[in-house]
Amino acid sequence: MTDIRESLGKIHLYAGDGKGKTTAAAGLAVRASGNGLKVLFAQFLKSGTSAELKQMEKLGISVISGQPVTKFVFQMNAEEKQESREFFENRLEEVFAEVRADYDLLILDEVLGAISTEMISEERLLELLQSKPGLLEVVITGRDPSAGIIARSDYYTEMKMHKHPYESEGLGARAGIEY
Repeated sequence: MTDIRESLGKIHLYAGDGKGKTTAAAGLAVRASGNGLKVLFAQFLKSGTSAELKQMEKLGISVISGQPVTKFVFQMNAEEKQESREFFENRLEEVFAEVRADYDLLILDEVLGAISTEMISEERLLELLQSKPGLLEVVITGRDPSAGIIARSDYYTEMKMHKHPYESEGLGARAGIEY
């Protein structure tokens, strides 16, 4: 019987303005874990309070989430932006160092948002992807991927919003559905 790890090493990109990017990444994490793969789910620009994180941890999925400043980047002053930038640059380096040990799947949730808000360098992410272990599967999520990120990805799925109750009804994010 062939070890499923022998076929790993691809890069997945879940992007777009629609709902479902993190949900798809979480689903893949659960699927991989259920097949005996070791998974690290790392979030950027998120508070670490989403309910799916608790469940993933119960399943043995390693989770890294949270941030030092609990504001949107556009609300931060210069000092808070610098603190957050250093924090997320370190997080990116740490997760790639961590997965070199013995992980099979790395999920970089909302890493594209960290790039677009200048919390991390796209060039550095591309370097880390280029030098990743050959059999490490990686998932990237967020909005507005660059041509370079798209080119580096093996899978590219775009989530496109056609209709959302926030737009039509003003319905905000709901526990258990959006977070």
